[in-house]
Amino acid sequence: MQNLKAFSAIMAALVLGALMAAFAPGCKPAGPSRPKAQTTDSTTTDGGAPDVTIPAPEVKDESAAKEPADKSADAPDKASDKTDKAPDAKPTEDKASEGKPATEKPADKPADAKPDAAKSDEKAAAPAPADKAPEKAEKKADGAAAPSPASANATAQASNPAIQPGDWPQWGGTALRNNTPVAEGILTDWAPGDFDRKTGAWDKSSAKNIKWVSTLGSQTYGNTVVASGKVLLGTNNSNGYLKRYPADIDLGVLVCFNEADGKFLWQHSSEKLPTGRVHDWPLQGICCSPLVEGNRLWFVTSRGEVRCLDVEGFHDGEDDGRPESQEPARLFDVMRADDAAQDKVGGYLAELDQGKLPAELRARFEAAGMPLAAGEIAVKADEKAKAPSKRYTFQAEVNGKKRDFVVLLAGPRLSFFKIVTPDDKDEADVIWAFDMMKELGTRQHNMCSCSVTALGDILFVNSSNGVDESHLVIQAPDAPSFIAMDKNTGKVYWTDNSPGRNILHGQWSSPTVAVIGGVPQVLFGGGDGWLYSFKADKGQDGKPELLWKFDINPKDSILELGGRGTRNDIISTPVVYEDKVYFATGQDPEHGEGVGILWCIDPTKRGDISEKLAVNRKDPSKPIPVKRIQAVVEADGDMAIDNPNSGVIWKYTVNDANGDGKIEFVEQFHRSISTVAIKNGLLFVPDFSGLFHCVDAATGKVYWTYDMLAAAWGSPLIAGDKVYVGDEDGDIVVFNLSKEKHDPVAEINMGNSVYSTPIVANGVLYIANKDHVFAIAPTSGDGTKAGGGQ
Repeated sequence: MQNLKAFSAIMAALVLGALMAAFAPGCKPAGPSRPKAQTTDSTTTDGGAPDVTIPAPEVKDESAAKEPADKSADAPDKASDKTDKAPDAKPTEDKASEGKPATEKPADKPADAKPDAAKSDEKAAAPAPADKAPEKAEKKADGAAAPSPASANATAQASNPAIQPGDWPQWGGTALRNNTPVAEGILTDWAPGDFDRKTGAWDKSSAKNIKWVSTLGSQTYGNTVVASGKVLLGTNNSNGYLKRYPADIDLGVLVCFNEADGKFLWQHSSEKLPTGRVHDWPLQGICCSPLVEGNRLWFVTSRGEVRCLDVEGFHDGEDDGRPESQEPARLFDVMRADDAAQDKVGGYLAELDQGKLPAELRARFEAAGMPLAAGEIAVKADEKAKAPSKRYTFQAEVNGKKRDFVVLLAGPRLSFFKIVTPDDKDEADVIWAFDMMKELGTRQHNMCSCSVTALGDILFVNSSNGVDESHLVIQAPDAPSFIAMDKNTGKVYWTDNSPGRNILHGQWSSPTVAVIGGVPQVLFGGGDGWLYSFKADKGQDGKPELLWKFDINPKDSILELGGRGTRNDIISTPVVYEDKVYFATGQDPEHGEGVGILWCIDPTKRGDISEKLAVNRKDPSKPIPVKRIQAVVEADGDMAIDNPNSGVIWKYTVNDANGDGKIEFVEQFHRSISTVAIKNGLLFVPDFSGLFHCVDAATGKVYWTYDMLAAAWGSPLIAGDKVYVGDEDGDIVVFNLSKEKHDPVAEINMGNSVYSTPIVANGVLYIANKDHVFAIAPTSGDGTKAGGGQ
């Protein structure tokens, strides 16, 4: 049986590669060829899940071979950086071979089993190595359409936007990323109610001031966005809103609810990459927030795609995207069984070859939300399909309307698809899609997580390019980390791969845009532990203009596997306040606690504005090349010197509050993945050790800290004269906007962990815990309403 599974896996890879030549979806952009996208594994199946793994391209980390230090972490006892975030889905990561950087097998057989109903005869371009640098930044998105009404803001503004009352259309409200909405009278007294552990039903008898509550997946890390009458956030598929994707199918999901009552409207579904946890960790869902402008939104999927959607979905009765091809949507799969006597695929193929739809499959179509009308259905075989693959099409009446369907045999899997139309009200209306893995050769580590932002028509994206599963090799060191695109078409203006071979882990920070001194800047937190600023324009010849860069780590900090070292990442989003840049340093939450730094820097400087410069004693007049493991190695003759061009205004690492000369736990700033919030000159930020800090934004003076006794994953909200922050225990802690030390004015448990950030839009407080999103506002009587299918 194991041999049969192995043979099936090999055949699947061969067949899927062949299928790409005939069924590659989307238009073929001009320019040099790129690696093909890794595609989804099976969804609903008969005969068990497919035993197919598509390996990623082999990439050689030359710096690892040349520098002994890159054997990182002297005999690591484990390479895993994940623990128990999803214990039911995550096996322990394999230990890295000591002193041997692991490499991934070449993915010379690209796999995409989704058909393109309109362009089945197009041949796919040959894949290029993932570590080949893009020759031109002229890539265009699949399905790119003409500019939409969202492009009204076509000219980049000459000054920073002011926060306006009303919607909260992106992470941080504006591109400055400061979570301080215009809001007064936001509640500090509410109760979420209880949920039945078996059925999930909401018992609102104990709820208070809950306008509505909607169900999410089992894990929710995306932050809530409210705009154009919609509430949007990322989660996983454990709630199973779509019939074609039951709750046991793992997906990355962007879900949309009605702002007024929390009613489910539509969802975008991202099937999991078959490469698994190295690129698309199980059950994590969509971890970023969308950007909404008018009737368009942009976000990054867990598959490494940048996508533009119609905010209305198909509720406007129109298909606004993909004018050159139709969008297939998987309904279900049937897998070949190991036991030939139990195999159904052969029989189904025989009937399909005779032009008939197997009668027993009608129930499967109905279960997937596509009840086929009674009567004979004529199936047509696609003669252009290359053996051993097969492709069929047919039309059938569903709920009184003619619908198109596609059947595809790819290796051991027989897949059934519908062609999406405006009748599919619960599906997303895709305007365009740009696959960073396919077009640019990027390889995210564990998850793609970037909440995009824009300046005028320029969309800014962090690719999440990172290390491989061993954590010793950068998978695609020459692939870009930072990208600027045309938000109307998906065309790439420029890319930058400054982190390159020095990426420490992953790249999960989101870009920030600000006009400072009349110059538009886009700030990117690099995976190499540097913060970069580029001119926020279309660049020149596919490259941006670097304004400044800043090393977020002390020069003697060391990278060690599993988070044991002191060399940190920037996972938080930089915030611009009064022409200064603020951010915290930290690591993947699964690395646990450790030392961190809260920085305030001057973005009007140019060049290397780090606190220190790394030089060698032999010639201290010239900085030495950046080193991945440790910037300054004394044994090599390196040393750190003060940077005369430093942009540091202040930094916070420790604060001897009682003046006893000893630094206690509560007198330190620890690792943090949280984004600061600043108002009235007061900065608030939690760290991952559970301390909540109040700091003078101008001077860095620490006014007070409060121990929440639980790790904080999200960031604070300042609404009116109150500050809200959530923690892993599910508590929302509320403070006064004051530099005077005080106890919380409220502490309310949301019934499950809060990994995201509270936001306010149109006078309503929104809080998402792991599996529900709550709209909190004054209500009359019980005044509560359950949305989202409750």
